[in-house]
Amino acid sequence: MSIADKKSEVEQMMIEACKRSNRQIDDVNMIAVTKYASLETTKSVLDHHMLHIGESRWQDAKSKWEQLADRGTWHFIGHLQSNKAKDVVGKFDYIHSLDRISLADAIEKRAAQLDITVNCFVQVNVSGEAAKQGIAPEQCAEFCQSLLAYRHLNICGLMTMAPLDENTENSRDVFRGLRQLRDELNQKAIFNQPIHHLSMGMSNDFQVAIEEGATWVRIGTRLVGKEE
Repeated sequence: MSIADKKSEVEQMMIEACKRSNRQIDDVNMIAVTKYASLETTKSVLDHHMLHIGESRWQDAKSKWEQLADRGTWHFIGHLQSNKAKDVVGKFDYIHSLDRISLADAIEKRAAQLDITVNCFVQVNVSGEAAKQGIAPEQCAEFCQSLLAYRHLNICGLMTMAPLDENTENSRDVFRGLRQLRDELNQKAIFNQPIHHLSMGMSNDFQVAIEEGATWVRIGTRLVGKEE
């Protein structure tokens, strides 16, 4: 299948998931994850009007960003080491993996130097898997409260990853848990305005994520395959 065909297939699946959950397709955004894709494939993704690009390591994204940065909106979706924040801040419009104060410090320092505000998702380990990054759900409110001190961070939502499972229904409780956690944070009015976004769902389980309230889904292999 061509990238155009794959895009059409994913978009149709997104529409069907929205219909099942009485949502509007305009409320859900797709990030084309190109972390395993070449420069040429990433260019093709942009040529097909998929303008939100997801990368997880700066060393892999560097050549793509240097040549294609002005053509899309860039999302850093991987684990970000604090000492690498200086490479990412100012280049990526969104960071989906804020999960500790040391990283908040590093993002704030670089953003202040550049006089910009960085859109951040707080990563939550809803599933509790030891191999997953993210803060524990019960620590989320306190962590978010501490982020109010950072003037150059805009907390726009929460992110999580569900366990890999052939039965995507097993992801539903994880995605529902993140939505409920967001709603609880908004009820507590921790931030000056309610946070809206939920970054959750990948190639194998994005339909379930949409049914449970995802506003950003991260689609990689289903769109561009795996070229590494």
